[in-house]
Amino acid sequence: MDDKLNVTYITLDGHVEVGKYRYLYFLVMLTVYILIICCSFTIVGLIWRHNNLHEPMYIFIAALLLNSVVFSTAMYPKLLIDFLSKKQMISYSACLFQFFLFYSLSGSEFLLLAAMAYDRYVSICKPLQYPTIMKNTTVSIFLALAWLVPACQIAVPVILSTDIKLCKFTLKGIFCNNSIYSLHCVTSKAISIFGVIALLNIGLFPLLFILFTYTRIFVICYRSCRNVRKKAAQTCLPHLLVLISFSCLCAYDVIIARLGSDFPKTVRLIMTLQAVLYHPLFNPIIYGLKMKEISKHLKRLFCQSNAVSCIISDVTVIVTSVMLIYRYLFCSKSEM
Repeated sequence: MDDKLNVTYITLDGHVEVGKYRYLYFLVMLTVYILIICCSFTIVGLIWRHNNLHEPMYIFIAALLLNSVVFSTAMYPKLLIDFLSKKQMISYSACLFQFFLFYSLSGSEFLLLAAMAYDRYVSICKPLQYPTIMKNTTVSIFLALAWLVPACQIAVPVILSTDIKLCKFTLKGIFCNNSIYSLHCVTSKAISIFGVIALLNIGLFPLLFILFTYTRIFVICYRSCRNVRKKAAQTCLPHLLVLISFSCLCAYDVIIARLGSDFPKTVRLIMTLQAVLYHPLFNPIIYGLKMKEISKHLKRLFCQSNAVSCIISDVTVIVTSVMLIYRYLFCSKSEM
């Protein structure tokens, strides 16, 4: 590899014995990716199809699942191609783009969870004002902010990183995350400042708001009748489970960026895979099983084998198309 190619391409050094277990890795990841898309689109389709699910809570759930699908699509096709490639490489521009998608969509998840927490707070604590507060306009504004704010926040450090000189070309990971800053010759104060601002605005502040909101809900429910407590448990528990799961993974990502050299390679791989394996699949399963109305419609759907086979067929076509696009865009040059 000549110097010119070194400047353009980054080696992903987070894989463990990929040559020995490449087909096992590929099969597991492909299966999980298909399951994520199938489960998520099934629930989104149910919400879109049934009028009784056209409520803010279910709209936010659909948005969260679509966010997980886009997040998975930003990660899985490249991982699948890497498992079958002799060299795991990515161009610096593609790495920055993957970095942007990873963190902007992660921030969107926090903001969507915050919107869902506010929706539950108004529904349980101010039921008479709920139709007035949670109008279609309000929901649309929340959804727009949930995707635009993180994208704008993350775009700044990404743009600043495009012209920074690299002194290292080996990334300790299987995809591009905060570890990309370790490749820079000089640490940029501007990037560090904008990174902290983004962490506060799309991570810490939404998390504190969610905790405050659910604390208020639990206090009010404790003072209320049994039916109110039951309603709160049925609708809030899935959101809390997703929040706890996602918060742990985000905390790991921050820690690994600071103490990456102290983690064994195998431990790093296992923990990193949790972000792309466990959580995107965890979302539709939790909402499908724990949300009463969605669970009821799912049982009816799976009694219709033709509907299920059509969904699987469509998803297979989608996955194949996405992988071909990724291979053409990101991997054609690196395999030369």
